[in-house]
Amino acid sequence: MKDRRLIYANRKMVKIQLQLFDVTNTTESTGSGNELSHEMKTYYYRYLLENVGPNLIHDQFGQEKPIPKNGGKTIEFRKYTPLKKALTPLTEGETPAGDKLDVSVVKATVKQYGNYIRLSDMLLLTAIDNNLVEAMNLLGAQAAQTLDTVTREVINAGTNVQYAEGQVDSRAELTPEMKLTVRAIRLAVRTLKRRNARPIEGQEYAGIIHSDIAFDLMDDEAFVEWNKYTTPEKMWKNEIGKVAGVRLSETTEAKIFPSAGAQIGEGPDKADVYSTLIIGRDAYGITSVEGGGLETIVKQLGSGGTSDPLNQRATAGWKAVKTAEILQNDFMVRIETGSSNNIHEAN
Repeated sequence: MKDRRLIYANRKMVKIQLQLFDVTNTTESTGSGNELSHEMKTYYYRYLLENVGPNLIHDQFGQEKPIPKNGGKTIEFRKYTPLKKALTPLTEGETPAGDKLDVSVVKATVKQYGNYIRLSDMLLLTAIDNNLVEAMNLLGAQAAQTLDTVTREVINAGTNVQYAEGQVDSRAELTPEMKLTVRAIRLAVRTLKRRNARPIEGQEYAGIIHSDIAFDLMDDEAFVEWNKYTTPEKMWKNEIGKVAGVRLSETTEAKIFPSAGAQIGEGPDKADVYSTLIIGRDAYGITSVEGGGLETIVKQLGSGGTSDPLNQRATAGWKAVKTAEILQNDFMVRIETGSSNNIHEAN
């Protein structure tokens, strides 16, 4: 009962906040008087960020770097060379030579992405709902999908590829029957361990898996649901469970190569090929959406000056600076498989 009262109270609070930030209640004068207050800017930025952050599934296992202020278009990720075994016994009274910290720099160029929605004065005046908030919901979803895809495309270009369980040697030979299996994941984990890739957390690697592939895999008795080993507070974004030492995050945005596999039957159709990424620590780097990486831009009615003489247009938008880069190809395996589902559409 207490929880229900809290939920109700929170809903009332949100309703009050939305009324405070309704653009139909803003000043009607032109010029600088139509600038959003600091509180309103912060509110809409946090609102957008809450929609974007949880949906950046491909970002969550990368080495994160903030966007440097006044740092130009290039960002640097650091890659550390592992030390060799120290097998020479120490000699009493003599200081060994030691090793130097071998750091190499991987540079990446950041790019801008963004979009906006136009809101008319009639829409804002006559609509029952707060259309600016609804616009921010749509923009948040779009920003999340866009930025997540930027990272996805980069890390799916890695050269460490495994085709199903190794039955074939190319993507074009994969059939729908060559689904993701526990054995395939175990083979990928073995590859990471052989190359000394460190786990993401504890002794476990991370996996990013498409919903269609998860559907095939979850029937296996080796699959363990997330609530059997962790809590909502400690689970990863979109985590569904683990298998063979890999904790899996599910998303419909995992890479699909449509009609890139083997021919299906006697017809012209070819199998869709799905990517499942098995990831170790520091396999790739990404830029943060916070600290300058993501910006909310709201222009109120009347802010357009002479270009909008009748105060008919307002806009809401987002703009982001983003990049991603593979740091260690050896620390990530892309398993390519078929699936029981073939829709022949790119995502």
